[in-house]
Amino acid sequence: MSSSAASSPRRFQLPLLDRYVIRQLLLGLAGITGGAVALIWLMQSLRFVSLVVDRGLSLRVFLELTSMMLPSFVAVILPITTFLVVLFGYQRMSGDRELTVMRAAGLSPFELARPGISCAIFATLLCYILNLWLVPVSYHAFRRYEFQIRNKMAAFLLQDGVFTQLSKDMTVYVRTRDRSGEMHGVLVEDDRDPDARATILAERGTMVVVNDQPRVVLFNGSRQEIDRHTGRLNVLTFTRNTIDLTQNKHDTAEVRDAAEMSIRELLNPDPHEVAARDRGKFAVEAWRRLTSPLTAMSFAMIALFTVLSGAFSRHGNITRPLTAVLVVVGLLALSLMLQNLAGRNLHLVPLIWATAVLPALFCGVLLFLPELRARLKGDRHGA
Repeated sequence: MSSSAASSPRRFQLPLLDRYVIRQLLLGLAGITGGAVALIWLMQSLRFVSLVVDRGLSLRVFLELTSMMLPSFVAVILPITTFLVVLFGYQRMSGDRELTVMRAAGLSPFELARPGISCAIFATLLCYILNLWLVPVSYHAFRRYEFQIRNKMAAFLLQDGVFTQLSKDMTVYVRTRDRSGEMHGVLVEDDRDPDARATILAERGTMVVVNDQPRVVLFNGSRQEIDRHTGRLNVLTFTRNTIDLTQNKHDTAEVRDAAEMSIRELLNPDPHEVAARDRGKFAVEAWRRLTSPLTAMSFAMIALFTVLSGAFSRHGNITRPLTAVLVVVGLLALSLMLQNLAGRNLHLVPLIWATAVLPALFCGVLLFLPELRARLKGDRHGA
């Protein structure tokens, strides 16, 4: 009777301790991840400020556009913030003697590490949701929205009597524009093709948008080009001509980036979309999405091993946390190097998996194996 009464508080106390530690870790994870993502968002959004300052983009559209990049920021930063939260969260509990009290209460290393492992599992699952679904969808929407904004705005930038630089390779001049939107006295300097730079003159023209791409339909004009090899001036007269105002002739929303493709499309790319020489890079992107969430668990296990293994120091120890940080930085650098090499040689892909998984297994064995041996030894003596 006494033995069951002694074990009963232990059975109800453990979930309470787990909830306490997990709550601290998750709050810290949300705070640090949110702050880091906000900082990255601020730095990355600076390249879109020109759309607000120079082209009059509204604040609402600016926030909508830049917010579509947030899932990709979270997916990249979450394994690192998980490591920091677990490391410094457990380090704080060690400094406040909370871990000492828990050890004195008879908690094993696994029971102490269980909240940190639960936090890492949550971060891993969230990374998989981001990498496999949310990031490709949001990045695809971001590219299409950016494409529409940059190209549709060209239709509203043309002013009467002003040389308007739509991009570094294209300048348009319109003498007058009537109420119907028809332009008169149009000049276009098109330098997008270095081998065929052209100056286009037309009596009148009108603006149309086809498939989110702004185009100018010109009437009664001429196209003048200088042959690079002969230096001759070639003049072509026309009664009707259409000019695409996209910033680059290859700037199109139809050409998809690897970041907006699904895993299946990356591993089996359409030969019409992906050149044969680039298939390795697309395959590596797929394996990166599958392996990078596992680094959240590996980094958390490194942090747990750093704090929970070894003897307790009353004055603290900066060497071990610093070593853990350097190890994680080294693993990140190694992972980036392997991804670059695997893009040229797919036989190196297993090393990407090893870098993501082995640190967690190694730290888990070192941290929990003594406890497992002690239990097995105790069972043998009990038998």
